[in-house]
Amino acid sequence: MLSWYVMHSKPQKERWLYDQLSTMQMETYYPCLHVRKGKLFSHTSKPYFPGYLFVNVDLETTGRSILKWIPGSLGLVSFGDEPACVPDGLLQKIRHRVDEINDTRNKILESLKPGDGVVIHSGPFAGYDAIFCTRLRDSERVQVLLKVLQDRTMRVDLQVNQIKTTKQIRNVS
Repeated sequence: MLSWYVMHSKPQKERWLYDQLSTMQMETYYPCLHVRKGKLFSHTSKPYFPGYLFVNVDLETTGRSILKWIPGSLGLVSFGDEPACVPDGLLQKIRHRVDEINDTRNKILESLKPGDGVVIHSGPFAGYDAIFCTRLRDSERVQVLLKVLQDRTMRVDLQVNQIKTTKQIRNVS
């Protein structure tokens, strides 16, 4: 019977292992976040779960040893000697969350310009209004001006997913 399992990859070999499994015609899910790098904003991806990916196999027919000895693999994640089975519902939630993060991040970064208003919705500054300054070299982070005491502002570096544009908030209302 087909079930989803978690595979442990060698360090920074998730993509390699994904390709190996795909070549063997195994259904695989490798959750990645799409990021832009450098000044030229070339696209790349990074694993949502570094060192892990999901494979949908029938262990009775496939066998565990092939999954352990495939290049790039450290084997199935197991508890005791029993491979950890991932419920379909949990995998669907992970897929949905990764898609949501990728969608939101791209929309926010494409729409923001210096001077735009944002609201911080998570972290220690949650609930505060701020002004977008710039995307930082690490494209996962942005810099905003946070209004503090009286008319003083301070620059704060945040993760992209910690802010929402005021446009997004108005559209939701």
